[in-house]
Amino acid sequence: MEYLNYLIIGLFLLFIIKRIIPAKGVRQISTTDLKNELKDRNKQFVDVRTPGEFKGRNIKGFKNLPLQQLAQKAEKELSKDKEVVVICQSGMRSQNATKILKKLGFTNVTNVKGGMSAWR
Repeated sequence: MEYLNYLIIGLFLLFIIKRIIPAKGVRQISTTDLKNELKDRNKQFVDVRTPGEFKGRNIKGFKNLPLQQLAQKAEKELSKDKEVVVICQSGMRSQNATKILKKLGFTNVTNVKGGMSAWR
């Protein structure tokens, strides 16, 4: 019985760690770095927050593809030939979004650390 408890705790910790650790091959940038990259026409900027959050406050040049719809819309609306820069409110959903994009075959993916909460 005690072994089972350790197993459950171990699986739970593994689940939490997998959600926190960035995907392999994903570049992490700050919002300060983002300001310098916004002019780059060879990059695609994606905000994975809900439409309501996006409407309330967003960065010019970002396309709203909510996280729940990203897997269905990414291949139609994004090019695998260009870097994809992803933002959300805090950096957690965008981190999940980078993992989805990598699984879909996007190779050049960047996460904005701190998200809109860090944007000034």
